[in-house]
Amino acid sequence: MNLKLIEAVIPELAAELAGKTLGRVFRLSRFEYVFDLLPSSPTYLFVSIEPARPAIFLSRQRFRELEKMSKPPDPFQLAVKDLLTGAEITGLSAMTNERVVLIETMPKNNIGKASLIVQLTGRSANLFLCDAGGVILSAARGSEYEGQRTGDVYAVPTRSSAENEVETHLGNETAIPANGNQFPVSSFLDEKYKEETKERAFSALAAAARTRLKRETAKERKLLANLNADRENLGEPDRWKRFGDLLLASAANNKRTETGFEVADLFDAEVPVITIPAKEKETVTEAAERYFKLYTKARNGMRSIEGRADIVSQKIARLEERIAELEQAIAQRDETRLREFADVRHEPLPKRSKKEIPADPHARSFISSDGFEILVGKKASDNDKLTFRIAKSLDTWMHAADYPGSHVVIRNPNRKEIPQRTLNEAAQLAAFYSKGSKQTKAAVHYTQKKFVNKPKGSAPGLVSLSSFKTLFVEPVFPDTVTKK
Repeated sequence: MNLKLIEAVIPELAAELAGKTLGRVFRLSRFEYVFDLLPSSPTYLFVSIEPARPAIFLSRQRFRELEKMSKPPDPFQLAVKDLLTGAEITGLSAMTNERVVLIETMPKNNIGKASLIVQLTGRSANLFLCDAGGVILSAARGSEYEGQRTGDVYAVPTRSSAENEVETHLGNETAIPANGNQFPVSSFLDEKYKEETKERAFSALAAAARTRLKRETAKERKLLANLNADRENLGEPDRWKRFGDLLLASAANNKRTETGFEVADLFDAEVPVITIPAKEKETVTEAAERYFKLYTKARNGMRSIEGRADIVSQKIARLEERIAELEQAIAQRDETRLREFADVRHEPLPKRSKKEIPADPHARSFISSDGFEILVGKKASDNDKLTFRIAKSLDTWMHAADYPGSHVVIRNPNRKEIPQRTLNEAAQLAAFYSKGSKQTKAAVHYTQKKFVNKPKGSAPGLVSLSSFKTLFVEPVFPDTVTKK
């Protein structure tokens, strides 16, 4: 998105966002965010910080579709949600001669102004949440450069003159077609972006199909080469049988040499004398028997190898035909056939265990500052259900050490390492929802759920731990977690 397009879209953004408040934030991918504008309308603020095609424009979306496409929250999204939900948008502008857009807001608690900075600078494209002094509170992408890191005062990234001359390809056209839309520039960019997204998805599908068929073909060609090598190693069956027959036929009048036996070749009309190789101290009969065994092995091996080689050759021919059919499907843009070639029968669905049980509606649910879900039981029966029916073996389990209280579970479906910050937040919740909440410091035991056991006949909520560690925390409700 070049400077001319940014300058063209700014008036549309400023007019639409003026006086609006920020609602939910949807993360459609690693680099794509959509901001809901309140009061609600079909128009949303779309921001892409993908290095190859950074963009900002107004996009028409359906709320339900956004919910379906939305990915789990990342730390940046949670930070924006915590500070800017309900914030009034007070201004929008582009920095002079820079591909950077500034969105100024006034949070609903009126603690001071905050801003979103949309950096549309190619490889350094990013999205920042800043306070009134321009200090970066959170960034969508990590950076090691000064003025781009959390805690720095924001500064536009420095680039070489060569980099400044490079413009990303999205919408490089300078003429925006008049379409009668309320937001012609945004409408143009929205349509262009969706077309590119669709084209990239098609190209990825075509590449996946090509890769799959080429990989299968290469596998079969390698197998055929191995079969041919095995055939070479077996030698010639007829030759081994001939040697065996000649050795037995001339057993009485052959001549032993250093390398074998000299015999008359009765299978040749001129009956020449040839030398048949033999091992040291090997008799004529032993040598003949060895050659007959080689003959049997080679004959049987040849039959097996030739049969398998024929099958593999036929499979390679079929794969080459399918590659030609694939190229035809790509040329015809037949997405249904491409999915068959790529072995994609339907759109991928989120993975979920068949035995997975949704969280109990009576359990409290929170999101840590690192994006992990934390579940807190309310009463003894909730604790047992949370621990032994909902929690998975590798989830982290917590409980106040010396006081009755709620069981706490940090869900970890992707088996990631739980950050220390999330452990501390969950421990504070465990201490806060216990009888030790009035203490200055509280000990909280934590372990993986697989080390938690239910003694036979014990009261609801009572468990034993086969292994655990302990954290000491202040029993207060952590203001860094959000209620789900």
